[in-house]
Amino acid sequence: MTVLTDDDVEFFRTNGYLLPGRPMFGEDRLAGLEAIFNEHLDQKGDKLSDELDTPHYRDARLLDFLLSDQVLDWIEPLVGPDIALWSSHFISKDPFTGRATPWHEDSAFWEGRFDAYDHIVTIWLALENPSTRENGCMRVIPGSHLNGGFSQNYVPADLTTQTFHAQLAEVDESRAVDFELPRGQFSMHDGRIVHGAKANTSPIRRTGYTMRYFPSSVLMQDVPQNEGWKIWLARGRDLAGNQYANV
Repeated sequence: MTVLTDDDVEFFRTNGYLLPGRPMFGEDRLAGLEAIFNEHLDQKGDKLSDELDTPHYRDARLLDFLLSDQVLDWIEPLVGPDIALWSSHFISKDPFTGRATPWHEDSAFWEGRFDAYDHIVTIWLALENPSTRENGCMRVIPGSHLNGGFSQNYVPADLTTQTFHAQLAEVDESRAVDFELPRGQFSMHDGRIVHGAKANTSPIRRTGYTMRYFPSSVLMQDVPQNEGWKIWLARGRDLAGNQYANV
């Protein structure tokens, strides 16, 4: 099914993001995903609520969402017909105390893990509540992905108030676009784009589920950083000789 127009694809290539303005799932499916999230939140133990990384490793029910046509039909126009699942992450910012996400490029934290970085796409799906400026919605710097995704001006960040240990030192925030999303809608962004989020200063929890994909023509390198990492062939054929987990 064609869900993105040629203009949508061109906008994404130029700006590094897209806000489709449509829901990802129907109400029943969305509510089911939210119920799974809340199970993981209840079982998180000592982890913070923004640290629920790769939950699909532990819960195969999430693969029913991650490998669904409802998701992959959005990804294919940007990645191509041969798609691999890279990761997923529940990210929840608690009311009033949810930490800020410093300005960063995802690709900067993946350096050496792939042999190419220019077609990695992340979906950010708003769960439970709207994602707003007040509760710390995602923000991007349009077009910054075209700089390559490996900026050198990172400085330490305070993990008591920030979700990462490093942040970009110089970002022109006047150019930022805020991804305000109703519950059930989603954004899409290039893995190289500069993005971040402010802290949650509102009484409303901000929860997102990220789903990240790359072309199967890209090789996940045999390096220590990838040890134990699992990827899935989501659609089409393997074109790089990657090793995939079983569905």
